[in-house]
Amino acid sequence: MELNGARWRKSSRSSGNGGDCVEVADNLPGVVAVRDSKDPAGPALVFAPAAWRAFVATMAERP
Repeated sequence: MELNGARWRKSSRSSGNGGDCVEVADNLPGVVAVRDSKDPAGPALVFAPAAWRAFVATMAERP
């Protein structure tokens, strides 16, 4: 999948952890892409928006 035009942003929960961050691009039609901020030229995982929302909701429930 081509991710040209993706606007990457770091998770607000990624700060203060020694640089181990993920970046999310949610501006592309029909997909949410996630990548390792230390390897921006590397692979990205691509999710359907509903699946990404479910993942974020589940993680928000965790302590």
